[in-house]
This record gives sequence, C-alpha cells and structure tokens, in this order.
Amino acid sequence: MIKRLFITLSILILALSACSPAAPEMVTVEKIVAEGAAPQEEADMGAGFGDSATTSNATDVEQMIIKNGDLVIVVEDPPASVRRISEMAEAMGGFVVSSNVTQMALEEGIQVPHAYITIRVPAERLTEAMDRIKQESDQLPRSENVNSQDVTDEYTDLASRLRNLEAAEEQLMAIMDDATRTEDVLAVYNELVRVREEIEVIKGQMQYYEQSAALSAISVELIADEADQPLQIGGWQPGGVVKEAFELLVRTLQGLVDFAIWLVVYILPVLLCLAIPVVILILVIRRWRKSRKAKAVPPAQ
Repeated sequence: MIKRLFITLSILILALSACSPAAPEMVTVEKIVAEGAAPQEEADMGAGFGDSATTSNATDVEQMIIKNGDLVIVVEDPPASVRRISEMAEAMGGFVVSSNVTQMALEEGIQVPHAYITIRVPAERLTEAMDRIKQESDQLPRSENVNSQDVTDEYTDLASRLRNLEAAEEQLMAIMDDATRTEDVLAVYNELVRVREEIEVIKGQMQYYEQSAALSAISVELIADEADQPLQIGGWQPGGVVKEAFELLVRTLQGLVDFAIWLVVYILPVLLCLAIPVVILILVIRRWRKSRKAKAVPPAQ
C-alpha cells in the first residue's frame, strides 16, 4: 500500500508541474521579425524542393545587355550636325542627354566650333543611328567604339532580393495588425520603414538597368574640318610660317613695351635722382670760378 501511494503521489506531482503556466517571454524586434519571416522561409524552402516552376523562372530570365557607342568624326559645320543628330534621336524615339558647342582656337589664331553631344536611342536601332551619324562626315571616323555589358546576373539578383523584401513587408504588415503592445508596434514599424527603403533602392537600380538596356547611349565628338586639315603645299606650311612671324612680332612688341615701362618707371627716376646732385655741383663750381676770376682782376684806374 505504501508503495502504491508513493507512486500515485509522484504521478500527481509530475502532472501538476507539466500543467503549470510558463514564464512570460519578452518580445523583441528580432523575435517579431523572425516570427514574421518564418512562414515565408518555410514557403521558400518548400518551393525550392517541391516547386519546379519557381526554379525554371529563375533560370529562364531574359538576357539583359547594355550597349553604348562612341564616335569621333570630322564635319564641316559642328553646330548644324548637332542639330541634325538631335532631330534624328527624337525621330527614332530617343532623346538628347546633353550637348555642348564651344569655340576652339587654332594655331593660326582662327576660331572654329567644336561640339559634343550624347543621345539615347532604342537599343535595336543602335547600329542604324551610328551609321546615320557617320554620314555627317565625308571622312572615316577618327574613332569608333561599341561596348556591351551583360547585367543579367545583377538584374536577377535584384529581382530576387525585391521579392524577398516584398514578402517580408507583407509579413511585417500582418504582424503590425496583430500587435497590441506599443513597443511591439514601434519595433515592427521601424523594421517596416527599413524594408521599404531597401525596396525603393532596389526598384531604382532595376529601373536604371531596364532603361539602359532599352535605350543605348551614343556619345559623339564633332571636330571642325578646318581643325583637322591644316593648309599644306608641297611640304611647306604657310600656317607655321605665319605662326612663327606672329610670335616674333609679339615678342618684339613685348620687348619694346617692357623697355618703355622700365624707362618710365625705373630708369628715368634713377637718372633724375643722379642728375640733380650733379647739376647742383656744376652750378656751384661755375659760381666759385666766377668769383675767383672776379677777385683776380685788378680794379681799373
């Protein structure tokens, strides 16, 4: 009987300890976010092992390539070429990013225009646009370059991050609806703001890749024909002779002007300062001689 009573009491004690309420657990930001992200992580794991459609969508991403071109050509009238290139870009469905026309001085002192322009055109019409730009010149381009950049991996990674962040945002919204304590609401709100900021940044990067892949950039440098073809006759360059003569004339005039400045500012004042004592000394000597002569002559009878 005693043995049975002891066994019964032990079972009752164990049952009461198992039914006793657990100590309350403190809620933190990490716990709230982890609880909200756990269902999504389980769903992602299930999709990774059981959903073949998700895997095929990740691998069958359309290739995204950014193509840009650069040209340096010689034209007769750079401002007119800039205007025609701008009209061509707009007609193709693109736009002008920037344009600049300046005046460049040649060795002979002649001012000629020099222009730069950057446009964007649909990527599928990049070759056509560059061929039409090269028609502005009757010479071969001094420089021509087309570069491509494959950003498929970067874009796919951004899309994956965006999906995860949007799923986390939905979980945080659901947690905020169920939260009752003020500290829990504030913690979830701060985390929600951070997630939304990351979503906006990723969307901006993805939009940049999409626009860059859809519209190719073409940078063109337009050199005036006079700047590219100096006057030359049988190995003799009149422009070089004119330049040397002009430089010699400038140096001669500069030397004369420098001498005049030194003469007025330095030499004349110094000579004047030296001449005054000399003149005074000469006058004193002449007066002294006159006085001696006057004493040496006897008085008349």
